[in-house]
Amino acid sequence: MNYTVKSVFEKETTEMRAVYCNTLMDLAATDPRICILDADLVGSSGTKPFFKAFPDRAFDCGIQESNMIGVAAGLAASGMVPFAHSFGPFATRRVADQIFISCAYSKQNVRILGTDPGVTAAYNGGTHMPFEDMATLMGIPQITLVEPADTVQLDWLLRELADAEGVFYIRMLRKLATGVFEPGSTFELGKMPVLKGGTDVCIVASGLMVAESLKAAAVLEEQGISCAVLNAFTWKPMDDDALAAYSKKCGCFVTAENHNVIGGLGSAVASSLAKNAPAPVEMVGIYDTFGEVGTEDFLRKRFNLTPEAVVEAAKRAVARK
Repeated sequence: MNYTVKSVFEKETTEMRAVYCNTLMDLAATDPRICILDADLVGSSGTKPFFKAFPDRAFDCGIQESNMIGVAAGLAASGMVPFAHSFGPFATRRVADQIFISCAYSKQNVRILGTDPGVTAAYNGGTHMPFEDMATLMGIPQITLVEPADTVQLDWLLRELADAEGVFYIRMLRKLATGVFEPGSTFELGKMPVLKGGTDVCIVASGLMVAESLKAAAVLEEQGISCAVLNAFTWKPMDDDALAAYSKKCGCFVTAENHNVIGGLGSAVASSLAKNAPAPVEMVGIYDTFGEVGTEDFLRKRFNLTPEAVVEAAKRAVARK
């Protein structure tokens, strides 16, 4: 890995979906295997330029997500590299059996994108608000689950997956993310970038909670608590080695996720630590409830996905050591 963390965390100027489309178009220009599928969300996914540039490698399957995953598996079996998209709940809950049987069990190379994770579904409300998409797929053998924090990590990830083997689920914002990494940063699947060192408590964060956790770490430092921050952009496989090392270094953890802590990042981190290097874990995330309609800012506060919540969780974790 070779990455640099930004010194100021601001909204990016390019949407995640634009990078998704542009990067795949760049790859498709030299790799005839790259193709995309969508479930009547071509406008939402920002892939209209890909459909125009590569009409023979772009498939709108309609609101038939299970069929879309089956088609993606068939394309993979014929040597193509398919990227299939729908909103998070429909890319996971609705098609879990097709992902299990047609993709994973059949050992096909399929990439599935679920957009608008957690509270970013905003006005689409509880039916479209996936707090459980990663948990739905966590038990499928040999699947890789990832959540890029910003466009830099997304661009790297898409290029990495062009030649990767297996089934991958990418949990992705559609619109503007908060920038975390400088352009040109590179990463490694299954390994956590260390965004900040520390010795008192370690925060393990993913997605939109990465920037929130870095803000929380700055507050904790001002209060005399030395705080490490790790970016768990790969949820499965979990980076057991990094967690074990920071268990010895810090002795306690906070997990921060825009997802249900049951079966989510908090559960995955706690499971890894229980097996390898036990330590107290406080979890910031969704606690066994459904989504609601609202603005993203309102929903972040409603579900305690804030720097303030991370700060308080870190203090509780330190007190448990």
